[in-house]
Amino acid sequence: MTPIAQWVEVTKRYGPLVAVEDVCLALRPGEVTALVGHNGAGKTTLIKLLLGLIRPSAGRVEVQGQDPAGRGGAQARRTLGFLPENVAFHGAMTAVELMAFYARLKGCSPAGNADLLARVGIAAAARRRVATYSKGMRQRLGIAQALIGEPRLLLFDEPTSGLDPASRVEVFDTIDGLRAGGATVLVSTHALAEVEQRVDRVAIMHRGHLLAAGTLGELRHGVRAEVRMQLRLRPQAATDVAARLPAGLRCTARADGLAIELPRARKMEVLHAISGLGADVQDIEIATPGLEALYRDLVEARGEAGVAA
Repeated sequence: MTPIAQWVEVTKRYGPLVAVEDVCLALRPGEVTALVGHNGAGKTTLIKLLLGLIRPSAGRVEVQGQDPAGRGGAQARRTLGFLPENVAFHGAMTAVELMAFYARLKGCSPAGNADLLARVGIAAAARRRVATYSKGMRQRLGIAQALIGEPRLLLFDEPTSGLDPASRVEVFDTIDGLRAGGATVLVSTHALAEVEQRVDRVAIMHRGHLLAAGTLGELRHGVRAEVRMQLRLRPQAATDVAARLPAGLRCTARADGLAIELPRARKMEVLHAISGLGADVQDIEIATPGLEALYRDLVEARGEAGVAA
């Protein structure tokens, strides 16, 4: 599958500072990719490179086969929609006026602007001054302007930053709708837990390096993050059950049973052992490693244990 955009062995330096180094990453058409990592990991630098705002020090950047900072950049950028981390609109203007302004900048007709404002849920406030908008409403307006011209590739930089939980869900509901319509979406975020169930692929950045990229399943197979099992047991059975399980597991007695941590490679072995415990086991829950656990494992593998996500 031909990528809609890609970074190929890309390095960006600012004097002695290396912002990103030797990054190879491709965005597939019709997929949502989360670009995750701590603040300062290099996520925004990669987005600026894709927008053609800066040039790589080495390697190449392509949007639909074109260099976004080169001669074909204008054509490539017309296929992009961008939501910056900090949305800044003129407070004295209304949403209708701002959308018309951005449509002119993009060379598009404003005819579809009302539909875009309705799509993001602020049609009722379209003629109010933006200064009266909440943070969530301004973010929705930012998404609406990013959708002008029906771009094939959307870049969202920390789209849920500063939003309440309900507004965060609404942002990802909008992203789900964009994917369903065939758009490619890149979501840059350091909020790892909220993206893991809403994206197709994940690219993990840390201190300017791409640690890993792929589906969550692919990432889980590539690290040693552990599986957690929670056994609900008959009263007072925890000690006996722990003694009958295979050796080498980390078992912790809980009020209602036993918590077990084990390597992924031993999951089937342990499940087989549990199946032979009979009525002592009343229920079992299995939690595979989440994105935060995968991130920590990848960082620790680089010898940087203790770095927060």
